[in-house]
Amino acid sequence: MSTETTQSRPGVLAPGGIWRNWGRSASSNPTWVARPTTVGEVVDIVKWAGATGLTVKTVGAGHSFTPIAATDGVLLDLGWIEGVVAVDEALGQVTLGAGTNLHQLPDILRPYGLALANMGDIDRQTIAGAISTGTHGTGAGFGGLATQVVGMTLVIGDGSILRVTETKNAELLPAVRLGLGALGVIVDVTLQCVPAYLLSAVERPENLDAVLAEFEQRSTAVDHFEFYWWPHTDAVSTKSNTRLAGDAERAPLHPVGEWWEDRLLSNGALSLMCAVGRIAPSATPAINRLATKLVGNRDFTDYSHRVFVSPRTVRFREMEYAIPRASVPAALRDIRTLIENRGWRISFPIEVRVAAADANWLSTAHGRDAGYIAVHRHYRDDPEEYFRAVEQIMRGYGGRPHWGKLHYQDAGSLAPLYPHFADFVAVRDRLDPGRVFANPYLTRVLGA
Repeated sequence: MSTETTQSRPGVLAPGGIWRNWGRSASSNPTWVARPTTVGEVVDIVKWAGATGLTVKTVGAGHSFTPIAATDGVLLDLGWIEGVVAVDEALGQVTLGAGTNLHQLPDILRPYGLALANMGDIDRQTIAGAISTGTHGTGAGFGGLATQVVGMTLVIGDGSILRVTETKNAELLPAVRLGLGALGVIVDVTLQCVPAYLLSAVERPENLDAVLAEFEQRSTAVDHFEFYWWPHTDAVSTKSNTRLAGDAERAPLHPVGEWWEDRLLSNGALSLMCAVGRIAPSATPAINRLATKLVGNRDFTDYSHRVFVSPRTVRFREMEYAIPRASVPAALRDIRTLIENRGWRISFPIEVRVAAADANWLSTAHGRDAGYIAVHRHYRDDPEEYFRAVEQIMRGYGGRPHWGKLHYQDAGSLAPLYPHFADFVAVRDRLDPGRVFANPYLTRVLGA
């Protein structure tokens, strides 16, 4: 690796240090950390790094479980490039700085009477990080967050600025919407928003086999459907959300009840359950059965983001696979049999969601309606044996792993799953031929 003597380094660089992600499943020791405040400073960093033989990786909130942001070169933090860049009220489109966190969006969009068409259940991520890794919510008629992108601006490998929209460089949009950080540094994102709306939420404890028997009907009967299955039980917690007009009557949760379930039970009790499970694994089935009786039996109506998003204070590690939606019941039954046969004790519930097919080249829902199955372990537990075994089941159903969550596949096994994999690699060769934005994870999943 060459030194910085080829040209003076940008002033926003500072010596690096140990970086760790939220789930404590990835870390790196970058030589430099950069916190630019302007697009021009991003350009200077990328040009300098390319000239000195360093790589550049952008880090958001660190909510990816893979080492997708890890680097020993320059770690680029775009936290100061955030907020509203432009608003087209007639079209309902909002352009945001790439470092804007999802939890900022309700306040940003409220004055314009707008909201995101769909959200996941965590809102700590930056907008650029969320779209780049394929973050999604649930809803048979709704795609992942990247499907809401109608434009973006990137700084590509040679340091030049590239604008991609539905009318400018449009052929690149299916690649850059979900680009894994491999195509350039995203500096702003234009989202197609929708008029603000409310969600009527119905949460119920139900029987696993009954829900699986009607899964196709249940997942398409309401706007947003998901459920959590507690291993070692026959119980699930279902969530059915129906969209209402923005001026519909709200019936939000009482603050005490919300704190009791979302903070105390869903987070505090879960943390205790994981701790007890590590000390006394044999107690896990009984604890899970108790959990099914304590949470998930309520009705309320509130602003969309207040229903979609749940607080997550217990650190965990996660693997999630997208399979054809119709395959979800069989796959979950296979996982149940696996856990029983191996004698494992699993404290974390397994999450099941759905999404509509889309056309983004590396989307896990590309070309097919997707069902998502996510498995978790507490961050202090070693997840590998469990995750690898579940992954083998998912691969049997043509599963595609979430790019920001743990998995064990590489370019050789991933390429056949994506009809436009080679097209994406070709765009990478065009925008970053010198691999300024490469790291070991991208080399593994995309090739060198």
